[in-house]
Amino acid sequence: MKRNIISALVLLAVMLVAACNSTQSLQEYYIDNSENPNFISLDVPTSILNLEESDLDETQKEAYQSLRKLNLLAFKKTSTNEAEYTAEKAKVSAILKDKNYKELMKLNSEFGKGVIKYLGEDDAIDEVVIYGSSDDKGFALIRVLGNDMNPAHLMQLMQAIQSADYDEDALGDIGKFLKG
Repeated sequence: MKRNIISALVLLAVMLVAACNSTQSLQEYYIDNSENPNFISLDVPTSILNLEESDLDETQKEAYQSLRKLNLLAFKKTSTNEAEYTAEKAKVSAILKDKNYKELMKLNSEFGKGVIKYLGEDDAIDEVVIYGSSDDKGFALIRVLGNDMNPAHLMQLMQAIQSADYDEDALGDIGKFLKG
């Protein structure tokens, strides 16, 4: 009897430790920080891209139709929130180290460093995550959600988006953050 109680207590302790060590999902991170005043949060429908499907080739149309929406979350670093910036950046890095996220490419520019990762299969991506940080400005996370997105088609769509006439004002605070 005593042995069963001890075994049950040890099992309970192991379960509690395992539950505490589980990494937060990116979706949970977005939700938890959407009301935090240090963050700017925005859900963007693909219609904001203002792409006329008639101007797209077949590959670009297929990529555009596979998109559902974009979630943007940015941490604006200031002189008063440096400690929180460091802590939040560490949380995001821990989330993106999850083995389910596959790295597509690393980014390194004069503006900062970043990475593009995805969830899903190589030819049927369900989520692309773009993460970039700058020790001067803060960091931004962009989740591109879709259905069976093809990475090669997405690259062609990105070229079409760059030449599109999208409404920068519709991005609000995120647009200001990204501009500087």
